Amino acid sequence: MQALLLSLALTSSAFAFHEHGQSRKSLSFGPILPHAQFIVNPSSSSLAATTTPGAVDADPRQVAIAFVNELNAQFAQDGHSYWVREDSYTDPASGVSHFYFRQLVRDFEVADGNINVNVYNGKVISYGDSFYKGDAFIFDFDDLSYKHSTSQHTYCDQLGQRYFELQALSFNNGQQTPLVGAQINQMTQIIDANCDTSRHRAQLEKIKAAHKDELRSPAHAALLFMVSASPDASLSREITDNFQTYLSQISVQNEVHFAGSDASGSQFSRSVDYLHNVPGTVSPVKARLAYVQSPTEDGKTELVLVWKLEVEMHNNWYEAAVSLVDPTVIVEVVDWASDAGATPERLGGTYNVWKWGLNDPECGERSIENSPYDEVASPLGWHSLPASKDAKSRNRRYASDHILNVTQTYGNNVYAHEDWEGRNEWLDNYRPDGGKNLNFNYTYDLKTKNGSWADPKSYINTTITQLFYTTNMVHDLYYRYGFDELSGNFQQYNFGKGGKENDAVIANAQDGSGYNNANFMTPPDGQNGRMRMYTWNVHGFPYRDGDLEAGIVIHELSHGLSTRLTGGPADSGCLGWGESGGMGEGWGDFLATTIRSTEDYSDYSMGSWAANETDGIRNYVYSTNMTINPSTYHTLDKGGYWGVHAIGEVWAEILWVVSNKLIKKHGWSSTLFPPVPDANGKVPEDNDFYRPATYDATGKPKRLVPKHGNSLIVQLVLDGMKLQPCRPGFFEARDAIIQADDILTGGENFCLLWKAFAKRGLGVDATVTGRTPWGGGVRKDGHAVPHQCTSDKH
Repeated sequence: MQALLLSLALTSSAFAFHEHGQSRKSLSFGPILPHAQFIVNPSSSSLAATTTPGAVDADPRQVAIAFVNELNAQFAQDGHSYWVREDSYTDPASGVSHFYFRQLVRDFEVADGNINVNVYNGKVISYGDSFYKGDAFIFDFDDLSYKHSTSQHTYCDQLGQRYFELQALSFNNGQQTPLVGAQINQMTQIIDANCDTSRHRAQLEKIKAAHKDELRSPAHAALLFMVSASPDASLSREITDNFQTYLSQISVQNEVHFAGSDASGSQFSRSVDYLHNVPGTVSPVKARLAYVQSPTEDGKTELVLVWKLEVEMHNNWYEAAVSLVDPTVIVEVVDWASDAGATPERLGGTYNVWKWGLNDPECGERSIENSPYDEVASPLGWHSLPASKDAKSRNRRYASDHILNVTQTYGNNVYAHEDWEGRNEWLDNYRPDGGKNLNFNYTYDLKTKNGSWADPKSYINTTITQLFYTTNMVHDLYYRYGFDELSGNFQQYNFGKGGKENDAVIANAQDGSGYNNANFMTPPDGQNGRMRMYTWNVHGFPYRDGDLEAGIVIHELSHGLSTRLTGGPADSGCLGWGESGGMGEGWGDFLATTIRSTEDYSDYSMGSWAANETDGIRNYVYSTNMTINPSTYHTLDKGGYWGVHAIGEVWAEILWVVSNKLIKKHGWSSTLFPPVPDANGKVPEDNDFYRPATYDATGKPKRLVPKHGNSLIVQLVLDGMKLQPCRPGFFEARDAIIQADDILTGGENFCLLWKAFAKRGLGVDATVTGRTPWGGGVRKDGHAVPHQCTSDKH
């Protein structure tokens, strides 16, 4: 491994392009739990019908609890328990209740021990399960000899072995093949970001020896984590050379937080330490003791006691598990930063922008858009919020119900501003002011008066206005498809509808911390999402401003969507690596492509305008034509497909194929925005968006169903995110989408969906073995469909 861990001048891209990008370190690895499963429509055993079988009015919480109790009856023993997380909710649109259970062993949380149970009409319709199934042993705090079965070291050793195998293979004939070379390039990027700790090993061993009797404090764990996590090599050296000095500067404050309740309703609380003055961080590090699961050689898992850390840095926001026994060992880590009353009078602004659907300045001219907000998603419009919820006015004296009308580019959903200095501070950054009439009409000139190319800073008002407009449009669109307050969306004020507040998106335009990229940080519900948009200085002049390419902005905001919906809004660690992390990238590409698509079919690239590249920044453009985009599930095994961004391309391509099959059957809608209901909540009957309403036996209207293929797939994708388990793979996400259709339409697209997935290798006979945190494994395409879909009529 020593030869592996070189200082490689390679990119580690958040938005993911192949040749150009800022240098950014991002740790991301962890176990593929061998026993984790996602089961759709449990069989008609006792597990399928708990408490009051088939009773539509059964309490869904009690149904879920009884199900989990019986599901784990064979493992029940002293020391095993669970709590129901507080972010569990019932989707008001679909009627599906989503319950999230977190495991306890000997009163310690098992941080990756999750069961998500989906209850509909009194029955469990699907569930995901990654509960630890072994003995509830008592951890020996005095055992210093413990060796970890899996950790950063083992993952990097496996990666290194594969790297050297490829190196030997590539030069057997004196030259390197393109495919092998691409995979080596992907691996070197992963190694550079995740495995370059050898330079600190000697110093870390000295620190361990000097502090062997006191290493188990959260301050030690956080400080040692920063040695590996910091992208600044000089800071890492400073910490190792002056460890005791830095340690003495850290202060600890303890708080207790409610996390959920057990089956009887008794509250469960977590003890959290807040560590102040940890070098390289921008806010106090949160630390709590917990178990995580570590796979063993016999195909089982064992429990490892760790410090769970939440570490916010300038360009990263980590959720890490650091060994309690040896805090120089990182067991797993997820980077939340993903590259890429009466209602008062609403204030409606005017914005000179590239309107919704135009991807970039080459797709059309700007236009004046008047009051484009959606009344359902943004009841106060885009420029109003309660003063008590405004991050900029919390220290001012306002009545608690005072509505603050803002004339700058911020409001309840987003704070949009420049960040030329690339700072973490944002409250007082510059924002254009539209005046009392909210008129945001600014020039966009690419050349100066003397004919030279203009600095993008010269049109910053146009840039911020566009970023504010696009971000709000994304908020409103996703809200109408179910990304609401209960499910963890981004709003300062939630109108009393549930969920955590004070988490509008912080949107940095022309961020000065890098170039040729973008990223989004998604902490759990109740903490602000943070988006950084950069300028692009590749391929000559003029420099391109990524804020003006809607597809990039939509991709980044979609990280917040998929992270909050998968595994529940309180868990941001469900899309960290492997196929899960890849799908986090793929959903963003797919939704951005869907939003820009038109009735006349076309292939689409990603990032082509910003990067000034005709075919964009992906391996292939998105196309239903396999000669143009040949991606299938097996493609993930090919050279160049290690890492989440390449994995995401395949998932996005599969969804694009599925989408177009639905469009072929159901047609195409000219808008993705549903019609606004009247004051009584009734949708106009003459709308061309939904199918005619149907009613159940009680006369209650059933859920409205989008009638066209492009709107239907958006609904199914978002509903599928809510159903799927934490850390899903392609199979689980596929099954969740198919079940979402069953709930929404009664399964009328069952065979269409299976055939579309099977066309790109995700049929019922597709297989995968040996998955690794960075996408390795052996996959087999499957093109078979369920037996009921094999007749000609399907």
